[in-house]
Amino acid sequence: MNQFIRRGMLPMQGGVLSHRLFASLPPLTPSPLPSRREAHLWYVVPDELKDASQLKKYMELLSSCERERVLSMNGERLQKGALLSRALVRTTLARYCRVNPQSIKFKTSKFGKPEIMWQHGDQCNQPSLQFNVSHSSSLIACGITVDVPIGIDVEEKQRKTMSSISSLARRYFSPSEVEYLGSFSNTDARQKEFIKLWTLKEAYVKALGRGFSGAPFKDFTIRLEATKAMQLAAVPRVHIEADSDPEYLTDNWEFALFELSSSHYAAVCMERDISHSGRENEPLRLKVWKTIPFVEDEFVSGTNAVKYICGLS
Repeated sequence: MNQFIRRGMLPMQGGVLSHRLFASLPPLTPSPLPSRREAHLWYVVPDELKDASQLKKYMELLSSCERERVLSMNGERLQKGALLSRALVRTTLARYCRVNPQSIKFKTSKFGKPEIMWQHGDQCNQPSLQFNVSHSSSLIACGITVDVPIGIDVEEKQRKTMSSISSLARRYFSPSEVEYLGSFSNTDARQKEFIKLWTLKEAYVKALGRGFSGAPFKDFTIRLEATKAMQLAAVPRVHIEADSDPEYLTDNWEFALFELSSSHYAAVCMERDISHSGRENEPLRLKVWKTIPFVEDEFVSGTNAVKYICGLS
């Protein structure tokens, strides 16, 4: 990535070339807004995007601060992942806001969760979008809802850990979750269940908007029931076990856990909408797209790319 900057092939400031680069991109396909009982998820596979000219165009969508963060990453692989993460967020939001993805500005909550910062007077004309992004080295995803908070996480199914699963569980998980993992005598099965639990807990913490330090994993339990096939049979629910600052840890959330692109576990956590009587009993829905922004979009819900384990329908 750096070589494009050094050679002067990618302008770091706005200007005529900036507008030409954006004008050369085809329009994004607009997407209907999710209902209050629905989440949308868009994902990109970095290894499938190898066109250097396309990466330069994505870089042009970023703010100067975002570009600096991308270029500060150690190594081209990390830079590419950081670039695609920011480009995916901007292009995904632009599908619903109907704005130039380059023009979107962001702010952070008091706990550091990114939010859209509308220009004065724009907010009344735009949907109340909530979003969250997650990435591994081999897949990047962005989740979208309207009005209700969302958190997502993606983890490689074959994720390697530096420490043993048992020691990591004792360090980060609640006693009930440690006991749950200990019920699996098969090492591979225990590894898979650990990653599923981690993915669900990460999505929940991100939906809360407090981050890991603000809502430590040990402060709550994701209770799951295992079948003989060692899969999750019940919709996961959050149960609070610790006494420390419990008021923000509630069970007013819905989860989806699924295999994504055959290689990852993905979790979506979104707050239940109880603003309308009876709405809380409606099934939640999830729609998933695989994308290369400005190049190709593929709706993959209902295909082998999305295999539900539990949760949203």
